[in-house]
Amino acid sequence: MVDGLIIPPGQGRKFVTRAQEVTFKITGAHARAGSVFEVVVPPGFDVGAHVHSRSEEMFYVLDGELEVLAFEPERRTPDDWRDWRAADGRRPVRAGAGSCMFVPPGCPHAFSNRTESPTRMLFQSAPPPDHERYFEELLEIFDSGGTVDADAVLRLREKYDIDQITPLRYGEPVPAAGS
Repeated sequence: MVDGLIIPPGQGRKFVTRAQEVTFKITGAHARAGSVFEVVVPPGFDVGAHVHSRSEEMFYVLDGELEVLAFEPERRTPDDWRDWRAADGRRPVRAGAGSCMFVPPGCPHAFSNRTESPTRMLFQSAPPPDHERYFEELLEIFDSGGTVDADAVLRLREKYDIDQITPLRYGEPVPAAGS
């Protein structure tokens, strides 16, 4: 007989740093299909546009709002993905509670919290456990004190199949495009 797993609200393995909060809900120790995390995205956080060659991801906004992107732009610019446009005219969009974004391998994607309030999202990544290890190591960098070592973050992202296109940023909220 095989039992399932029920994770009550507020439960799971939680990592809280000055820049991010991540709660591991389902990990590679539990499932072969993927890892599931609850992530609190603080105001001013921008994951930066990036692409994975092997991983696929799903993001579901629980509370708050994110600006999101999941397409190949006509032209990749290295500074800011918020001005990107797809050949068919698509642009980054604001995603509120209930919005879902799926990202297959090879698809550039990004999210940022341009509001003054934290946003909560459910994040699923496959295959496990790469994103679990990545989050653990990234949160250690964020929590090391002082300024974040951008080179350490870049090396970490390369280690875990993350080809960074625009910079990861965090700090004060940045006005949304067109504001």
